[in-house]
Amino acid sequence: MSGSNKTDFTNPSVFILQGIPGLEAAHVWIAIPFCAMYAIALLGNITILLVVKKEPSLHVPMYYFLCVLAITDLVLSTFILPKMMAIFWFNSTVIDFNACLTQLYVFHSFSVMESGIFVAMALDRYVAICHPLRHSAILTNPMVSKVCLAVVLRGGVLILPYPFLLRQWSYCRTNIIPQPYCAHMAVVKLACGDTSVSSYYGLFVLFCVMGLDVIFIVVSYTQILRAIFSLPTKDARLKTFGTCISHFCSILVFYIPGLFFSLSYRFHQTVPQHFYVLITNVYYLMPPMLNPIIYGVRTKEIRNRLLHLFIHKGP
Repeated sequence: MSGSNKTDFTNPSVFILQGIPGLEAAHVWIAIPFCAMYAIALLGNITILLVVKKEPSLHVPMYYFLCVLAITDLVLSTFILPKMMAIFWFNSTVIDFNACLTQLYVFHSFSVMESGIFVAMALDRYVAICHPLRHSAILTNPMVSKVCLAVVLRGGVLILPYPFLLRQWSYCRTNIIPQPYCAHMAVVKLACGDTSVSSYYGLFVLFCVMGLDVIFIVVSYTQILRAIFSLPTKDARLKTFGTCISHFCSILVFYIPGLFFSLSYRFHQTVPQHFYVLITNVYYLMPPMLNPIIYGVRTKEIRNRLLHLFIHKGP
């Protein structure tokens, strides 16, 4: 077996996912909170989808975008967690080369899609607060569909070079990935020769896609805050800002840790590897788990509908 892990090969048939290096003895216990987070993510996001579907008053752009965000979170967590649980509980560390490329493609493309959805939600809040009388005329259902399609196509097309480039490299060092899922830079670091094209393209996606998304969101919220502070009363300001707070919290959860972890993986980090891998895995599960909680608690319409479903006693 060791010979298959560290031999001279140019087209590996499998990769070995190591889990959390250095904490193998604790994998069974580490899996329990991860499994709980996944269960909460599934329950929360499916609940959001069902509530929006059943409540006609929620059939507006803000909640359509929220549904796309919930679907994105479901796909992201589902493509990572089941295999992670198999590693932690059953020591199923082998993953087919093509399956690994598929996993990393879905993982990164849906991460880009999630970033795009946050931009779309920022656009919705900007139009609703800064141009309230034109909101229904600008963000019509056909326009919302086009925005969602653009978000999906952008994520799918921009990440498409990742697996194609990875297929071109020779893997002559090892096929062991020191984490429980396949990610772009984790596979690139296993390749021999000059892999700068993959690394530079990854940085391009990071800065020119998510970086531009952050800039657009910051500009949007700058205009939103200016509009809010121009309102005549404190109650009006608080009420209007309350419509943005859920989106703002989700943005902070998604972007700030994500940017730090993505950059630290490319450059030297002083933290122990097992701590870094553990924390990054927690981070990637946080948005799918927290987004439905944030929106369920902070959004009055969803909260009221949930309360109605649980306490309503039919005839």
